[in-house]
Amino acid sequence: MGDDAGRTAGIAAEGAPAWDRFAHWPAFRARLALLALVLVLIASAMVPITAGRSTVETKSFVENLVGEEKGPERKRDDDLALYDRAIERIQKGENYYDFIVEEHRQANYPVRPGLAVRLPTLAYIDAWLGEPGQIVMAMVLMIAVLLAWWRRLGDEPGGPRHRLIAMSLLFVGVSLGLNRYYFVLHELWAGMLLVLSFGLHRPGKWGASLAVAALAVAIREHALPFVLLMGAMAFWRRDWKEGAAWTALTVAFLVALAVHLSIVSELVLPSERPSDPWLVMRGLSGWLSNIALSSNLRFLPHWLAGPAVILMVLGWCGWRSPAGTFGTFLFLGYGLAFMLAGRPDNFYWGAVIAPAMFMGLAFVPRFSRSLVNAALAK
Repeated sequence: MGDDAGRTAGIAAEGAPAWDRFAHWPAFRARLALLALVLVLIASAMVPITAGRSTVETKSFVENLVGEEKGPERKRDDDLALYDRAIERIQKGENYYDFIVEEHRQANYPVRPGLAVRLPTLAYIDAWLGEPGQIVMAMVLMIAVLLAWWRRLGDEPGGPRHRLIAMSLLFVGVSLGLNRYYFVLHELWAGMLLVLSFGLHRPGKWGASLAVAALAVAIREHALPFVLLMGAMAFWRRDWKEGAAWTALTVAFLVALAVHLSIVSELVLPSERPSDPWLVMRGLSGWLSNIALSSNLRFLPHWLAGPAVILMVLGWCGWRSPAGTFGTFLFLGYGLAFMLAGRPDNFYWGAVIAPAMFMGLAFVPRFSRSLVNAALAK
């Protein structure tokens, strides 16, 4: 009789829908996983979500489109004001490296280590575009993201209804890219480019994805883990050509970064104060704060925003597809990084990865149903 039960369980697992990740799990293991999930959700609702000294506000999607509300103009955050001045000086014909260290000193910002000084890519792009061009580019980029993912979701398991829900959630995630107040923020553009690169990627068709990711990493080095994971996954599939391409991009970026750091180091005085440490071990609070406060989750109370981040990642984990596998590794990897590194006032780092995470909520019902069914099985 035990053999019959085993064969029945095997048939059930084989006949389960493609999305049913836990169909083959023993009930005991599923119950432990369900208990762990409940405990993590409770913890995520209780830990503080903080942004240090920075202010955290944003406008609604409609306000982003129609412009500023009437009334006193909002004061620029110190970081954004620094980037504004860099753009203005480039527009006047100055070279970025001729003034950027002095601008840091005047703003009482550190220049040691050299990573405290942003790469010049976005400053030159914004200077060339001007604000009208930035608005157009933001809208074009958001439309490109939505089109790329509409096509990709059509190639993945789930069906039309699932596709529409995922697209609606993606729109919520990427609509922050239209916020004009943050157009000079490097993480905003890098995050939008990464979600576009993710949506464009297919095994065997990766050229456009590589080009978009190259621009993202040239804007903000925090996009490098995405590039590394793309290369690792390509090598895991034994696609040596694609793996070599992502490796070449990594090497080219590291060379460019070394040049940037070398130039900055020549401008630094021995008396310069070093940056406050970035390795601060904030734990779960660091991860949840970075994602919640750098996305439209900031509109939710903290006891809802924290669990929403966890559910996003779990949704990606439960999506049995190439996109789901890559997304799971990507978001868990950045989550670990944010738990270890980044001060509270570095919360905006989360914008590098937050836009794509919202789609994970579309996969949560199936993930939850699969896990609960496995836990209740006898």
